[in-house]
Amino acid sequence: MFRFCNLFSGSSGNCSLVETENTKILVDCGMSSKKIDEALKLKDLSLKDINGIIITHEHSDHTKGLTTISKNYKIPIYANEETFKNIKLDLSKTKKIKFKTNSDFEINDLKIHSFSIPHDAADPCGFNIFHDDKKISIATDIGHITTPIFKALQGSDFLLLESNYEPEMLRCSRYPYLLKKRIMGPNGHLSNEEAGTIINELMKYGVNNITLGHLSKQNNFPELAYQTVMNEIISKNTSINNLKLNTARRDTPDETIIIK
Repeated sequence: MFRFCNLFSGSSGNCSLVETENTKILVDCGMSSKKIDEALKLKDLSLKDINGIIITHEHSDHTKGLTTISKNYKIPIYANEETFKNIKLDLSKTKKIKFKTNSDFEINDLKIHSFSIPHDAADPCGFNIFHDDKKISIATDIGHITTPIFKALQGSDFLLLESNYEPEMLRCSRYPYLLKKRIMGPNGHLSNEEAGTIINELMKYGVNNITLGHLSKQNNFPELAYQTVMNEIISKNTSINNLKLNTARRDTPDETIIIK
């Protein structure tokens, strides 16, 4: 058994569940302890079942629930050194386990590889998570795709990829100019079009099961992200017969994806 479930996704909070028969981990912890536990109960689990939490970077929409969860449930937190240094929370009672970006570590029967991503954080990373020769990849909060990221995502049996904004919606939004510039910059976020371009290329390397995540509430919506990505793929004459494309829900858990 190897399963993935997006619990929350977006600027209001991010948290995903990866599980095997023996191990349950969370990727990021950007909602309150109460909301995460309620989401897990919808999957017949609770925070008491979680064996570890791996953190992509220190921004609050990825770390908000750490203090309460680590204090009340004694769950080990895995992050790189710079991320731990820059988390603005009290983690004094937390079991902190450090990993180096672009290296491997294990949590029970899960093998995890962290890879560097361009984002305006201290040392942000994405993850490849392996079990029984299957590979889940998580890559959000990415200003642009680098060659190492592209290689890290190749051959993924499932991919959670950022599709954050639609450029015209962002340009016409009420966001301050500097925030717009940050989002569209090389250390900001991926647009729908950029997500479509990278997915089209990744499909050549066997990546066909994809969920679009971290959609902006103000500058995107699920139907637009989905259709823009599909249009990008179709425009390149790539077959979509084997493509499974979904969008992550913001406030409620998605259907669990079984990795076969």
